[in-house]
Order: sequence, then C-alpha cells, then structure tokens
Amino acid sequence: MSVDTARRRRLEPDARREQILSVAVRLFGERGYAAVSTGDVANGAGVARGLVNHYFGTKKELYLEVVRVMLTVPEDALTLLPPPDDLPGRADAIVSWFLDVVSRHSTSWLGAITAGGMAGDADVDRVISGAIDVAADRVLTAVGLPAGGGARHAMARSYVGLATSTAREWLQRGELTRAQVHKLLTATLLTMVDRVFPGA
Repeated sequence: MSVDTARRRRLEPDARREQILSVAVRLFGERGYAAVSTGDVANGAGVARGLVNHYFGTKKELYLEVVRVMLTVPEDALTLLPPPDDLPGRADAIVSWFLDVVSRHSTSWLGAITAGGMAGDADVDRVISGAIDVAADRVLTAVGLPAGGGARHAMARSYVGLATSTAREWLQRGELTRAQVHKLLTATLLTMVDRVFPGA
C-alpha cells in the first residue's frame, strides 16, 4: 500500500467526523437540543446512526462538541493578525474575525451561546465557561499580553462577555449595525489595553 493511500484512509474518518459535526452544528442551531435526534444528524450527514454514536457517543456529547466548536476561538486565528507592533491593526483584525464567524454561523452561534434549550446544564455551562476562558486568553495574546489567570484574565473574560452581548444585539435585535459593533468592540479593546490592563 502506498503512503498516499494510507494517508487517504487515515484522513477519511476525520472527514466523516467533520461532516457529521457540520450537520449537527446546523441542526442544533436551527432547532435546539430537544428537537434534534442523532438519527436526524445521521440522515443529514448521509451516514448510519451508529457512526454518529461511534464518533461522538451520546446525543448530549455530540451537542457539547457542537457548543465547544462554535464558541472556542481557534489558536490559528491569531496567525492571521498583523505584526505585534501594529496594535490597532491587531485589534481591528481580531474583532473582524469574530464578527465574520458569528455572522457566517449566526443561527448555530446564537444557539450555542444561549445553550440551545440546555441552559443550566452543568456540562453545557462548563463547556461555555471553558470556551470563554480560551477566548479571553486569545484576546490577551492578540494584544501582546501573557495569557493565564488573575485580574487581567478576568477583565479579558468580561470583554468576551461584552463581545458576545453586543453581537447578540446585532444579530438578534438588529438595533446595531455590524459597523457599530465593530467600532465599539475595537475601541473598547484598545482602551482596555491602554488604560485598564496596565493596572491589573
């Protein structure tokens, strides 16, 4: 067997897993947790229901993965930022990236951030809190500050909360435009870097 053939076979399960996850993201976003079954996800992905269980376990475990994927800022998002000495450019780029993601996946993102009918579930709350922690660390890294705990991290978590709330105002209520959200989040982040983080 050639190396290429072996590589293709190794990647095939990953591609199937991503396909299933993509369908789950869409369905849970559209319908909420209670109205989606693993059978629905399997049908949408064109696979056997057992394959959904094989890759993700229970329906709840699949849902937790959907929430994690929709809310966690990937590390590679930081590789797209301007050079570290261009702080305004970096703030602008990280906010643009966030708004691009939430607008492209608005239904699924809103479903995840509101826990899609699973609010108060300890596991869902833990995944959401973990995603907020990661986002806070990514914000700190983006503006050239060390990630980790402490007051600065708590402030960054608060900024993530502001970003989430402001994005919901734009996507759900339509009271703000994308440009207004972008300006608010960029200006707030730059102000925090200039006036708030140094004293933390």
